[in-house]
Amino acid sequence: MDQFTLNLLVVGASFALYIGIAIWARAGSTAEFYAASQGVHPVTNGMATAADWMSAASFISMAGLIAFVGYNNSSFLMGWTGGYVLMAMLLAPYLRKFGKFTVPEFVGDRFYSTTARMVAVICLLVISITYVIGQMTGAGVAFSRFLEVDATTGLFIASTVVFCYAVLGGMKGITYTQVAQYCVLIVAYTIPAVFISFQLTGNPIPPLGLFSTHLESGQPLLTTLNEVLDDLGFNAYTAGTSPWLMALFTLSLMIGTAGLPHVIIRFFTVPKVADARWSAGWALVFIALLYLTAPAVGAMARLNIATQFWPEGAEGEAVSLETIQTDPAYNWMLTWQQTGLLGWEDKNNDGRIQFYNAANPRMQAIAEERGWEGNELVTFNQDILVLANPEIANLPGWVIALIAAGGLAAALSTAAGLLLAISSAISHDLIKSVLKPDITEQGELLWARISMAGAIVLATWLGLNPPGFAAQVVALAFGLAAATLFPTLMMGIFSKRVNSVGAIAGMLVGLIVTCLYLFTYLGWFFIPGTNMLAPSPENYLFGIPPSHFGPVGALLNFLVAYLVSLATEEPPQEVQDLVESVRIPRGASAAVDH
Repeated sequence: MDQFTLNLLVVGASFALYIGIAIWARAGSTAEFYAASQGVHPVTNGMATAADWMSAASFISMAGLIAFVGYNNSSFLMGWTGGYVLMAMLLAPYLRKFGKFTVPEFVGDRFYSTTARMVAVICLLVISITYVIGQMTGAGVAFSRFLEVDATTGLFIASTVVFCYAVLGGMKGITYTQVAQYCVLIVAYTIPAVFISFQLTGNPIPPLGLFSTHLESGQPLLTTLNEVLDDLGFNAYTAGTSPWLMALFTLSLMIGTAGLPHVIIRFFTVPKVADARWSAGWALVFIALLYLTAPAVGAMARLNIATQFWPEGAEGEAVSLETIQTDPAYNWMLTWQQTGLLGWEDKNNDGRIQFYNAANPRMQAIAEERGWEGNELVTFNQDILVLANPEIANLPGWVIALIAAGGLAAALSTAAGLLLAISSAISHDLIKSVLKPDITEQGELLWARISMAGAIVLATWLGLNPPGFAAQVVALAFGLAAATLFPTLMMGIFSKRVNSVGAIAGMLVGLIVTCLYLFTYLGWFFIPGTNMLAPSPENYLFGIPPSHFGPVGALLNFLVAYLVSLATEEPPQEVQDLVESVRIPRGASAAVDH
């Protein structure tokens, strides 16, 4: 059986499973559509949350970022995982105890203001739409390779599949679909990693293989990788960066994670308060299975790529065009070239492809001496690394098909969660609460599905013109969540003094300042295809990159909210009593269960 047919069978079977689950778990009420009737078991919810969380950025992009940047991008691992600890301890149980369906609903009731609820809706939409761009882009990348179509067609296919099960099932259908998607993605991610770790180190456990001896060189794998990269003029894989910037980015990802609305709403689906905390704990366990493997996947893939381009090391000759065309070990390059995500050019017409860091002064001197005309690997989209990894390592065809299904499961599971958050904000917080309070339950359910369909169309359109590869776009969403919803939720739970005026002012300042910073220094405006003249990194405010700005926005949110609240009236006594009742346990767990 050829690889395309095998891919089609495995991916098609996984899609049939997802849509079948959605039909079985079809939502018949708003309670089922928004919160699965609050009847999801903590372990099930933990697995669904892990799938919701481990998006295209985690499955597709993270290992690519770690591979090409190295130790510095361990911030993604620490920040995303640490954010779950924050969520489990500081947010999930209290929000579940409050007993609402959505984040804006909590904000509106806690701060006794429809305006506050609408501002929260705006923040949620900005965050979720920014985040979903990365998921749709990642799905397009996966489809384009494994179904042998262009990225645009892949994006349309992904949108159609999400439409089929998300619009039909709502939170109930999405929850059980995400359980299936987690099983698919974790198996798909782990099996190739086990194969590759065993090939390179003889150790089948990837996290241990990362620190094991490289069989070919006889020295630690990371030492070998550092030497190979140094020979080609790249930074060492284990090289560090500014501790200040690394800490700031890690903090941005942590508090951004704790403020992500599509993850928070998962904790509204469990039967009781204690289950919310257990759900977060189980989610951490399920997430750790992939996150402990990702650094090994990145390092080993980078080593495999470097050695394929320089089979005899940097002192020898680069791979020839003839070898790429005739050697089966290089078939992965030919197949990925067709997607437009990988490309090379023989600039000096020597019949070989020199892959090196042309900006490195030492390599510039070597290039001049040898007659090279610059790095000839002119296109390498980092998003392809995990998906191409089994092909690079020449693994069996069924492994390649499995990772195709896994990559698609990761992108589609998170996209569905984000689209549900967008849909709930529009139908429940905007239409039901503000525009048409007398709407029937069936009418609200209809609007929830219409909103979901509209969100899918918008996400598809934005996915056609993304501002960066998946993990970059996701990092921006985290910064926005950190600067807007996280401080508001924290103050809503732990401060009786913050009032509606302060919360509104804080959210608006956090949102506006963060968006202005992102748009000014990222060089991309909200309308896809519109480029701004961006200052160089040397002109960043205090050297802070756009993706690291979340904590600054959060600090401004906290400060403005408290100062404005202190200058205005205290919240009503009943609201202060509500905060007290949400935060302070009322006895045994049975007494606080809803």
